[in-house]
Amino acid sequence: MTFTVEIEQEEDGRWIAEVVDLPGVLAYGQTQEEARAKVQALALRVIADRLEHGEAGAELLSISFSAA
Repeated sequence: MTFTVEIEQEEDGRWIAEVVDLPGVLAYGQTQEEARAKVQALALRVIADRLEHGEAGAELLSISFSAA
């Protein structure tokens, strides 16, 4: 499964990255790269939690990210 990461720069200069298919999975960073790394790490934690609790199917056993 491939998750799309959308990244935008806020008015205050920070970058925000969001995994579109995982509601609430977003993270801020001082750079695009930092925001992307943080949101990918958060997404992996969310997916691991769902797998651990039987809330996700086998399609989440192969994961990749793409920039929007």
